Amino acid sequence: MTVERRLRILNCCSEAKSMGTSVKIAFATSDMKHVDQHFGAAEAFAIYAVGQETADLVEAVQFGQLDMDGNEDKLAAKIDALSGCIAVYCQAIGASAVNQLRPKGIQPVKVAAGTPLSHAICSLQTEMREGPSAWLARAIESQGPQNANRFDAMEAEGWSE
Repeated sequence: MTVERRLRILNCCSEAKSMGTSVKIAFATSDMKHVDQHFGAAEAFAIYAVGQETADLVEAVQFGQLDMDGNEDKLAAKIDALSGCIAVYCQAIGASAVNQLRPKGIQPVKVAAGTPLSHAICSLQTEMREGPSAWLARAIESQGPQNANRFDAMEAEGWSE
């Protein structure tokens, strides 16, 4: 199984600017408006750069229609399409997919079927502003720049080789 179509939005004001303080989130969708797909049978992912105040569509990846038949081969292309994402929102997901996503730092998030993307994004933004959950805080921290001065701080504390 491979990606059927991929649309990447290139906009100087969108991805490049907003990704400095944003995280990439994928939504399993058939209409680009609602979370209405099982992860393994998702026809498409809408990928957004979501910050505390902004959300921009940065990519749409289409796979075509699939059956939920337990075929593990279809998961590899879907997981590869989520490169750089910290989470994928879907209406359901199997244990095998969860076990493959977690080591890549991608948190599966189950939501009610038909949840509007706009509501999921608003909820995530509220959580980002008011204090993120443990998984979101870890994901945001892992996206940030590494502390280049960490060794200087260790030396100041008296650490030595």
